Amino acid sequence: MRNKTFAAAALLAAATLTLSACGSGNDGRSSVSEESDSGKAATVLDQPFDKPDLVLTDTHGEKYDLRAETKGHPTLLYFGYTHCPDICPTTMSNIAVAKKALPKAEQNDLRVVFVTTDPDRDTPAELGKWLKGIDPAFVGLTGDFSTVQAGARSVGISIEPTTKDKNGKVVSVHGTQVIAFSPKTDGGYVLYGEGATVDDYTKDLPKLVEGAKP
Repeated sequence: MRNKTFAAAALLAAATLTLSACGSGNDGRSSVSEESDSGKAATVLDQPFDKPDLVLTDTHGEKYDLRAETKGHPTLLYFGYTHCPDICPTTMSNIAVAKKALPKAEQNDLRVVFVTTDPDRDTPAELGKWLKGIDPAFVGLTGDFSTVQAGARSVGISIEPTTKDKNGKVVSVHGTQVIAFSPKTDGGYVLYGEGATVDDYTKDLPKLVEGAKP
């Protein structure tokens, strides 16, 4: 797998993907920077993002300070929602499968954080139930939408409030990037698009847990 380095500023302009289109991207919008070449799972940033300053509620109903709780740990951050028909569960499942290939100590060190973009429906209990079926160790966070939106924007991911389509179906629009934060610097230095596979994560996780470039 080849990697390419881009300025973080370029990624701030990345558009979002409409999940109501089932992840097809046929509406002309993409969740990955237009400069990124297809088939390349990892994008190494030359200017890492600061970890979002987010204090939300976890699946146990407790306050969770993202920066404090994940400091010094390799961390994968994703913004999505539990009612997502395809991309969100696939992304989380791919990471969960790849995580199992790590030594137990590294599995315990890794933090995978799923922040909901649909907090009205994704209560702590709902998030906990959904993540339990994927990996009980994954952290699920919910809270005020404006807070979540600001946190996502700080790392170049655009999300929008949920709306209803003409058939009354609730639609959540969000970028589909996974951002890896280094345990050495706590900076978000690697980005994965929705095309990242189990094999991609399996190959890269051993390096990510060390804070190395994949």
